[in-house]
Amino acid sequence: MKNKKIVLIFIILLIIVIVGGVIAISIAKKKTEEENIIEYTPEEEISEEQLRQTIVTLYFVSNETGEIMPEARLIDIKEIISSPYDKLVNLLIEGPKNEKARRVIPENTTLLKTFLEGDSITLDFSKEFLNYNKEEATEKDNLINTIVNTLTELTEINSVKILVEGEQVEDFPEVYTRTI
Repeated sequence: MKNKKIVLIFIILLIIVIVGGVIAISIAKKKTEEENIIEYTPEEEISEEQLRQTIVTLYFVSNETGEIMPEARLIDIKEIISSPYDKLVNLLIEGPKNEKARRVIPENTTLLKTFLEGDSITLDFSKEFLNYNKEEATEKDNLINTIVNTLTELTEINSVKILVEGEQVEDFPEVYTRTI
């Protein structure tokens, strides 16, 4: 009987030691987790100007491959909010900031008007738009694709129609949709 009491006391002490050890380990683990939490403090506040900026994707032609490539631009949201289509096309006319890309919209081209009909936008360019390099086989496609791919980045645009001086021209007879 005495052996049974000693074994029972030993088992109870063993259970107490094990439970106490588990509790001690979990408390220590919580403390280290709390110590590892670091509060992030920004080095500088976001300025009003930074808050107003957004990224747009423009498409140009790569000088190396001759294929369409995207270029991300950070612009002030105020510039794009009132007339986003005009702003994007005018950024294409200005050309890329990246030296590895080139613009394909001919020099001195101006955007005369834009009108949105459903999910299709019509762009009316000046006659200089027709001065693209017609001897280069891919130049016309690149011209169309840079415009269409840039404008269809906007969710409300699915197709683009091109006019020159208010008229539909033989070089651009159809409504164009995204290629990439």
